[in-house]
Amino acid sequence: MSDTKLEGKLQERSLAKGLLAGLIGGVVATAAKSLSEKVYPPRIPGEPEPPAVLADKLAGHLLPGRTAATETIPWAFGAIAGGAYGVLAEYYPAATAKDGASFGLALAALTHGTAVPAKELSAKPEEQTTRERTSEMSTHVIFGLVTETVRKNIRKFL
Repeated sequence: MSDTKLEGKLQERSLAKGLLAGLIGGVVATAAKSLSEKVYPPRIPGEPEPPAVLADKLAGHLLPGRTAATETIPWAFGAIAGGAYGVLAEYYPAATAKDGASFGLALAALTHGTAVPAKELSAKPEEQTTRERTSEMSTHVIFGLVTETVRKNIRKFL
């Protein structure tokens, strides 16, 4: 690639545009992940979900049923993760490998495979059921694929 073309490619990169495209992708992907979990739920009915456990811990007591906090946490996390992914994709295009599926798997490993159990918001990976592990992995792949598809299309228009 000539130096002029390379400079043009570098000038096209935009932190703000990458962040916005990724954020929108993350929100749409959170909706897709939520729908996917209704088809293939990771937990049995009545088992507390990690956002509910986190909300209870933050409140310092058990919160009744589904609250605004338990509903907001996954959407905020999805938007933030999508935004970070959008910025990463802007400056490191290899991060979009496998049309975002790699991002989804990495996110599942970092969250449900590491951070969530470490914060005692769910069982440790070795104590999780096969259903929980496979549901989380598959719905995170869906999250990654949708995030990338939306991000890529939004970014074309920005």
